[in-house]
Amino acid sequence: MSIRLVKMFVAIALIVPPLCAQTVPVTQIPETPTVKAQGSSSSGISLQIPTGEIWTTIDLAKSGLPLNQIGGVLLSKAELPGCTRELLQFHWRTNDPIDVYVIKPRATKNPPVVLFMYNYIVDEAIFRENRWCNLVEKNGYAAVGFASALSWSRLRSPRPLKEWFVSQLQEALATSAHDVQMVLNYLETRGDLDTHHVGMFGQGSGGAVAILAAAADSRIRVLDLMDPWGDWPDWLKSSKQIPEEERPAYLKPEFLQSVAGLDPVTYLPQLKDRAIHIQQVLSDPVTPPAAKDKIAAAAPSFGAVMRYPDWNEEAKGLGKDGITGWLADQLGARKGTSNDSGTQQNL
Repeated sequence: MSIRLVKMFVAIALIVPPLCAQTVPVTQIPETPTVKAQGSSSSGISLQIPTGEIWTTIDLAKSGLPLNQIGGVLLSKAELPGCTRELLQFHWRTNDPIDVYVIKPRATKNPPVVLFMYNYIVDEAIFRENRWCNLVEKNGYAAVGFASALSWSRLRSPRPLKEWFVSQLQEALATSAHDVQMVLNYLETRGDLDTHHVGMFGQGSGGAVAILAAAADSRIRVLDLMDPWGDWPDWLKSSKQIPEEERPAYLKPEFLQSVAGLDPVTYLPQLKDRAIHIQQVLSDPVTPPAAKDKIAAAAPSFGAVMRYPDWNEEAKGLGKDGITGWLADQLGARKGTSNDSGTQQNL
C-alpha cells in the first residue's frame, strides 16, 4: 500500500500543473456556509435511498438509482472576483455523499458547462482553489467538478481501506458513470446554465469514466481526455499503478469478465458525433503501451489523438491555454460568442 501511495503523490504533482499553468491565484475568500435544498422539493433530500445499484450497465435509466432524486444541499457559496463558487452535496446512495462544485463566471449569462473529473487520487479540494475563477472568467463556461467513486475523498467507513478504485473496478466505473448523468440531471433543473452545450474533461481513471458517461449520455458533446485508462486486459496485466501482490486477483477470468462490458475501448468508436481530444504521454507508466495503442486506435478519428514523449512536451504542446482553451472553443464559449439560441456551435 505504501508504494502505491508514493506513486500517487508523484502522479498528482505531474498531473495538475498543465491545467493550472495559465491561471494566477487570487486571494482566498471564505465561503458563506448555508444549508439549503437545491433542485428539489421543499422537503430537501429523500431519506428513502434504495440499494442494489446495477454495475453492469452505464445507462442511468437501467441502474436502479432514483432518477427523480436529483436535489442536493447547498453547503456553501463564495462570491469571488469574476465568479461564484457553490459547494453542493448529493445523497443518492447509502453512505456515499457526493460533493459537487459549481463555479460560474459572473460576466456570462447561462454559460455552457464543462464537467471535470480527475484521476481518483486527486483530492476534490482542488476545486476550492480560487484560480478556477480565472479559468471560467477567461473561457466563458461554468466548471463543475466532483470526484469519482472509490476516490480518496469518497472512501468512508465501513468500507475497508484495502478497497480502492482498481480493486472495485466494476463498481467504480459504473457508479461514476451514473454519477455524471445524475449531476447533469441536476444541472438541467437550475435554469442558469446552458446544458445544451456540455463538455467533459477526464484524466486517468476520470478519462475512462468520461468515455463511458458520454457513451451513455448524448448531452456530453465534447470530450477532452488526458491519459485515459482503458483496454482492461492489457491495462490490468501491465499497469504500474497496480501493486504486484494484488495483480493476480485482477487477472482472474471472473474479474476480467466483470469489467468487460465497461471498457472505454469498446465505447470510443461509438462517439463519432462528438468532438474528442485525447492526449497521451508515452512515458506515463500507469497505462501500458499496448493499452495506449488500443485506446488511440479506437478513437473515432485519427486526428483526435495527440501523443507526447513526456509530460514536459505535453505541457509545451498544450500551450498557454492549457487543456481549457480547446474545450471553450468547441463549446463556443469564448467572449463574443452567444449560446442563447441553444444551437450547437463548433461541436
